[in-house]
Amino acid sequence: MPPPRRILGLDPGTVAFGWGVIEAAGSRLSAVAYGVLRPKRTLERPARLAEIRRGLVEVLETYRPAVAALEEAFIGLDPRAALRVGEARGIALASAAEAGMPVLEIPPATVKKAVAGNGRASKEQIARMVRALLNVRDEMPEDASDALSVAIAGSSRMDFVTRP
Repeated sequence: MPPPRRILGLDPGTVAFGWGVIEAAGSRLSAVAYGVLRPKRTLERPARLAEIRRGLVEVLETYRPAVAALEEAFIGLDPRAALRVGEARGIALASAAEAGMPVLEIPPATVKKAVAGNGRASKEQIARMVRALLNVRDEMPEDASDALSVAIAGSSRMDFVTRP
């Protein structure tokens, strides 16, 4: 069996930035750690982004994943929200590149299909499947669950990544 490899899943946002680290050993997946970076709401946007970056760098240094995975950008109806998510995605991409780690960008429907077997699964279905696949009994924040779902989807693509 190949040695375990760590995958960092990211759910970027400027209010809540979800992250989750899993370990993949063959087809066996396990949760290593997960959480949500929540910068102080009273900070100006540049300071909030800096706080997110510091937290993400700490996660990278602590857990030393082999690869980062995040969903491809989804542009909804609110252009301001899309801009904010884009800023957080930029932090994720730059932080991974600075750490010398490849990044997988995965379409949202592909993440859902990888986790729940259905590209249109609900957030509740995804959260239940994340806990089941990773054998996590505790409830977890939605943003952390979303990040872990991206890590799970990324685990099957790790052999196809290249260094930045």
